[in-house]
Amino acid sequence: METLVRSNTAEEAVILTEGECVDLDDYNLTTEQRRTVRQLIKEDTLEYMNKRFDKVKPRKSIYTIFVKRMIDIFVSFLALTVTLPINLIIGICTYFDVGNPIFFKQERCGKNGKIFRIVKFRNMTNETDGNGELLPPKDRVTKFGKFVRKTSLDELLNFWSIFKGDMSLIGPRPLVDEYTTYMSDRHRMRSAVRPGLECPVIIETGYESSWSEQFENDVYYVENVSFMLDVKMIFKLVQMVFNRKSSSVRGNVQRGSFMGYDTDGNSIISKKVPRKYIDKILEMDKD
Repeated sequence: METLVRSNTAEEAVILTEGECVDLDDYNLTTEQRRTVRQLIKEDTLEYMNKRFDKVKPRKSIYTIFVKRMIDIFVSFLALTVTLPINLIIGICTYFDVGNPIFFKQERCGKNGKIFRIVKFRNMTNETDGNGELLPPKDRVTKFGKFVRKTSLDELLNFWSIFKGDMSLIGPRPLVDEYTTYMSDRHRMRSAVRPGLECPVIIETGYESSWSEQFENDVYYVENVSFMLDVKMIFKLVQMVFNRKSSSVRGNVQRGSFMGYDTDGNSIISKKVPRKYIDKILEMDKD
């Protein structure tokens, strides 16, 4: 059976077929409606996911308890000192690009679920749609913002979070706490260590990792963290910064938001949500 819906961006009717996936950015959904979509997906699959996958056993050693933190303090202090002139220039350019405030602040999930505030230079406008909701990131990032993202210059202020102890050089990227609510118990264990600038994949796959693959890589790190693994990942991190393809993907904000899982354990992203959840949202609106 087909359902007729209206695309918010194209302003024209679109026919969806059974089993088709849709991009949430094409619909005039509020933040609360997006949360409802995540909740519907969670109710369908999360309990099954928790029963299906093994528990995570974080690795504990002298390195993880003491040495890793000492390295973080030394390297972050050195990096903050060296990059101070660069940050001053970026701050001035940001002011002329997007105005005040020049900083973007957001709460992220840290070690053991502790919430901390991450600070970056702003690279997006605050443009909203007709409902007062912020437009998708890809429509708000500025030209200067794309350059800063591609060159990873927007990550420099993270060294302050590392110096304070909220983050580490290497570790799972810090995500908004809302994501944690919809993760499986196994993937929540990525927060057993401090979040980091990046947790690179050691073995290249040739394609951009899905959210599930990223979370599994994070879990692998939690269970195998060591000095040698961190050294390998730091080299991979440097390669990522100078990799035009990965930098381009990140700079253009092409990746969708994490929404949950399907019954095969694959992640569902905001750009490819099963149509049945949109149908439920539309039915709720009618009621």
